[in-house]
Amino acid sequence: MIEFVFGPDDVARVRFAFSPLWELVRSVRVLADPSAHALHLPWMRAVRPRLRELDLMPLRALVPRHGYIPDFLTPPPESPLPDFGTELETVRSTPPDVVAKELCWVERGGVLGPERLAMAAAPERTLETLTDLLDRYWKAAIEPYWDAIRDLLEADVLRRTRAQAAHGAEGLFAGLHDAVRWRAGTLAIDRDWEFRGALGGRGLLLVPSVFVWPWVSVMVPPYQPMLGYPVSGVGTLWETAPAAPPDALAALIGRRRAQLLTVLASPASTTELSRRLGVTPGAVSQHLGVLRACGLVAGHRVGRRVLYTRTPSGDALAQTATAQSTNG
Repeated sequence: MIEFVFGPDDVARVRFAFSPLWELVRSVRVLADPSAHALHLPWMRAVRPRLRELDLMPLRALVPRHGYIPDFLTPPPESPLPDFGTELETVRSTPPDVVAKELCWVERGGVLGPERLAMAAAPERTLETLTDLLDRYWKAAIEPYWDAIRDLLEADVLRRTRAQAAHGAEGLFAGLHDAVRWRAGTLAIDRDWEFRGALGGRGLLLVPSVFVWPWVSVMVPPYQPMLGYPVSGVGTLWETAPAAPPDALAALIGRRRAQLLTVLASPASTTELSRRLGVTPGAVSQHLGVLRACGLVAGHRVGRRVLYTRTPSGDALAQTATAQSTNG
């Protein structure tokens, strides 16, 4: 069990960030254990042909199906919207003694394999090999999908910050994951190892993730305390087409607008809506304009982008139509 004890200042210092590098490293684990990550099978089928030219052995040696991943591979994001190049430079600048020490660490009962021992014996060369491999893997497996992944991550941050504003820490952590519980100023996380400690004014970094699904990941001091959790709506990421909207809703506002309103059960950008509905961004913007004028959706700026969500009126209309369709 992991327990983070919050002081008076720590709740105010909870912040969100997401990490391209974290997604990359977690995706290696997905490739290693497809049966445990069935939601990502469409992605796996698409990227495997592109990865055949890469020797993934160094990454596979450091990213097992379960358990510890060397912390230098996943430094806590320092910016809410980091870019991959910046994160890769952070990895590249890891001191060799830290690389060697973390490569030699194994969980209780674990055995250090010959690959890890050889890599730990030459940390500078290992770091050079890894950063080159991470860069090539990013371009082949993650970068083509990054815009859609980022949309989903930003939407989750928007949803949870709104819950925090309305209900405080209890609202923020509610429904985060079955393994996570907030109780009387302590955040408890079910894990196979033990830690209990005060955050000491450092707050907690929350990192929504696509590829961590269906689990959570935790980082404890001396690093910035961090909790990675599965982003809401991850199952929609690889959809080729959304479900058909209720007939009554389509008859009332038109089928395409009904599709938009149905999809916006989760916040999304114009680009993401365009991808999921298979129409141009211009057509999406036109339909969103009508829905906004009717008070059914609203736009929220996150960084340089705008995410659209249903308003309470939009929720009521979509949910009523869905219930009538189900009961009818």
